[in-house]
Amino acid sequence: MKISTILDYIDNGHMALPEFQRGFVWTRDKVRWLFDSLYHKYPVGSLLVWGTESQTAIHRGDGPITPGVVKLLLDGQQRLTSLYGVVRGKPPKFFDGDAQAFTGLYFHLASETFEFYQPVKMKDDSLWINVSELFQKGHTGHGEVIQRLLGNPEYAAHVGEYSQRLGNLLGIIETDLHDDTITGADKSLDVVVDIFNRVNSGGTKLSKGDLALAKICAAWPDGRQAMKVKLKEWEHAGYNFTLDWLLRSMNTVLTGEAQFLYLHGRDVDEVQNALEKAERYIDTCLNLIGGRLGLDHDRVLFGRFGIPVMARYLDLRNQQHLGPMDDKERDKLLFWFVQAGMWGRFSGSTEANIDKDLGALEGENGGLDNLLETLRLWHGGLRAEPGHFSGWSLGARFYPVLYMLTRMGNALDLGTGLPLKANLLGKMNKLEVHHIFPKAQLYKRKYDKSAVNALANFCFLIKDSNLSIRDRLPEEYFPEVEQAHPGVLASQWIPMDTDLWKIENFSVFLNARKELLAEELNRHMEDLLHGDTRWLSNAAAMPDESVVGDGLGDEEEDAQLEDLNAWMVAQNLPRGILSFDLTEPETGQQRAVIDLVWPRGILENLTQPVAVLLNEKPGTVALANEYGLRCFTSVASFQKYVESEVHTVLE
Repeated sequence: MKISTILDYIDNGHMALPEFQRGFVWTRDKVRWLFDSLYHKYPVGSLLVWGTESQTAIHRGDGPITPGVVKLLLDGQQRLTSLYGVVRGKPPKFFDGDAQAFTGLYFHLASETFEFYQPVKMKDDSLWINVSELFQKGHTGHGEVIQRLLGNPEYAAHVGEYSQRLGNLLGIIETDLHDDTITGADKSLDVVVDIFNRVNSGGTKLSKGDLALAKICAAWPDGRQAMKVKLKEWEHAGYNFTLDWLLRSMNTVLTGEAQFLYLHGRDVDEVQNALEKAERYIDTCLNLIGGRLGLDHDRVLFGRFGIPVMARYLDLRNQQHLGPMDDKERDKLLFWFVQAGMWGRFSGSTEANIDKDLGALEGENGGLDNLLETLRLWHGGLRAEPGHFSGWSLGARFYPVLYMLTRMGNALDLGTGLPLKANLLGKMNKLEVHHIFPKAQLYKRKYDKSAVNALANFCFLIKDSNLSIRDRLPEEYFPEVEQAHPGVLASQWIPMDTDLWKIENFSVFLNARKELLAEELNRHMEDLLHGDTRWLSNAAAMPDESVVGDGLGDEEEDAQLEDLNAWMVAQNLPRGILSFDLTEPETGQQRAVIDLVWPRGILENLTQPVAVLLNEKPGTVALANEYGLRCFTSVASFQKYVESEVHTVLE
């Protein structure tokens, strides 16, 4: 089938994109590669389409499809979207992505190369031809270019050669692309998705969530967009959630189960109603967690998979017409959320543990107490000890706990004496992590990275206060801040023994502060339980001292990883998870903190999950490999992998 015919099919609705397909993710390099290959008549692969009746063809975008049989594109989306975008000069109606990837493609008549527009390079060179404009004008555009070149003596002698090259360029749309068509009444959505996954076995396979969403959109075509609107709203509020996560929350509300298979067979009204309720319950949970606990942005929202459980609990209460929660019930629910996050309840077998917790809410003996008892039996105890604050780096599980204590309690800023309570100073980007004993001073005295970035050496300050302290030692600046704002040090759980403020006693300072932090945490947990301390009768298991990896904590390293995530977004690819918690699947026991991870692969369910580890010891990399992560130890090597392998398997 000729490319020109395919583009006409897209225009008239005879070819479309099935709802379960993801959006356009190609970069400009891939678009340039495609046109260069077609110009030189190199093979660019075949297409796979699903021939099905238009009445049952659930497609992406709002463009109409033709009556009768319609071709839904299973394999070749990136190529055809690029071709359509350049040749037609606009995205196709099913487009979902960054149109800049195919905007401004130029062809050089002398070198026969394709480049995207560069003003400095191209403005004085008449041999650069705007490819989209040429295709829009066709033979008329061909003639206009030749007439322009004939008027320039420098180019006139080569006009015949240039004319041939323009003809070859326009001839791209006459290229035949082989297409394989899947047809037949037996080709249900499940069968076609299975075929799609087999074809893409080395690339972007569909997850269970993708398939569940495809089935929802088969009956409710606007479902995906409705969810994206809400996800964007949460993103603006500082929370980055995925479609899978929202779908999981909707699923628990509708079915009381974690597995997506229970969504099958639900009608549109049920799904729409469940989504509306799930979004409302999630908003309630975020308001409670942010307002009462101070966990007011994505980086500190540990245990986010507890929210689908909380949403189900709120729906059960609604079904029973119980009215608003009182303070005790609200705080007990938040106690469970914090405890589930601290001990990594959902770091291992997420789906299985969500199901167990949903089960604890159901039935005659179900409810919050049963949910807490399930958590206690799983972990063995819920009271914190000083040793739980032995973690280090911003990737430690108790980092969000330190942030929570700062927001919930009476912590004061060391520079201004202002309270750092929730809802007072805004989001995390207005607070900064401060090393109590400055890093430069500790490294100068040969302390290792784990000691320098110990949690007990962290506190939170506003930016100006952090800058004013600089690299001074506590024995120098502590007396100043205490004199200016009496009580400010104790509010940040600083030991008041002045001998401990000396750098030679740094290790003793850390141990003393751990005790103060554990005492403060347990006090807040008791407050959440309103005196019902039976859940805190036993101490939690101590953390595994063999945990490796530093997560984040070094500004230069942090900046590299944040820049890498920004680069991924610019590539139309998803951000990775910073300071990823690598755990035992069954127990949730933390084994390592990894700098940056795509745990299900880039675009999810890529052949192999990937990780970036900067300045790590070989043992950390070996452990990550053991858990199935393909590891990259530099930003450059990871970017090369994305450019050479990820974009290749997208087709």
